[in-house]
Amino acid sequence: MPDRPVDLSIVAGKLALKNPVLVASGTGGYGAELTPILDVTKIGGVVTKTIFQDVRPGNPPQRIAETPAGMLNSIGLEGVGIELFLTEKLPKLDGVDTRVIVSIGGYGPEDFARLADRLDAVSRCDAIELNISCPNVKEGGLDMSTHPRLAADVVRAVRPRTRKPVWAKLTPNVTRISDVGKACLDEGADGLSAINTLLGMQIDVARRAPTLRRGVGGLSGPAIRPIALVKCWELLQVLRCDVIGMGGIATTNDALEFLIAGCMAVQVGTAVYADPDCPARIAEGIGEYMDSAGMERLTDLIGNINLDREWLLGPKAVDEEGGK
Repeated sequence: MPDRPVDLSIVAGKLALKNPVLVASGTGGYGAELTPILDVTKIGGVVTKTIFQDVRPGNPPQRIAETPAGMLNSIGLEGVGIELFLTEKLPKLDGVDTRVIVSIGGYGPEDFARLADRLDAVSRCDAIELNISCPNVKEGGLDMSTHPRLAADVVRAVRPRTRKPVWAKLTPNVTRISDVGKACLDEGADGLSAINTLLGMQIDVARRAPTLRRGVGGLSGPAIRPIALVKCWELLQVLRCDVIGMGGIATTNDALEFLIAGCMAVQVGTAVYADPDCPARIAEGIGEYMDSAGMERLTDLIGNINLDREWLLGPKAVDEEGGK
């Protein structure tokens, strides 16, 4: 632990956190499942599995496959639905000193709005994360997070229905993630969670068939971390907004990369499967790093990146600014 107290608290997307480390949606169940294997009071919060209005069975197996430095999943957003979530799952976190961010999904903007309306009166829900990386059947099956207008429609429908902080979770499977991020912010999103999984595929050579039953799935794990970091960097440079970074974070150093780049908080996902206690160790490690660097507050670390201005702007631009 640090020799002197360091302040790890932060406000990310209008949500006050004791420290910037969260467990990502889909990797820690509904939160309470983590408590036997992770002291969640030592981290900033947990993001629940994505909740839909109704029960979802998910995709048929096989729906998980190991890959080099990561994994593919095609779970299909299996879930218990909002009623069982509110009556059976969420109450198990009553009295647990950590933030709970509820991830919600739907087939169109009105589905998200109805769920946000229900959650607005739920005290144990501290913030809402919009999982807009799912099919929008009313728009011909398009992914809502790949088109600025569709993403904006969801946030526009949700924003009037809740006073809680709203984060929009973005996909990397776009040309310019900042275009989608701007559309969400313009409609009232308080923060952007980035990134969701990348599209991936694996083929079983012996069977000459895809390993996953549905063929393709979401690639996560350390293999995607550099991509996640640059997508967060784009959002931060273009939009100057609150970004909650995720994608392949497994160690303190991984988390520090995102914080130094400017992310206000980070989410740890796939690593939790192999090392459930790693989020708590990452939070502790961030404090130790700050102590060794002589930093007292997390805000001293966030965005504290040394850049070569000439490389970023070009010699002519630097000269014109009087930098040379």
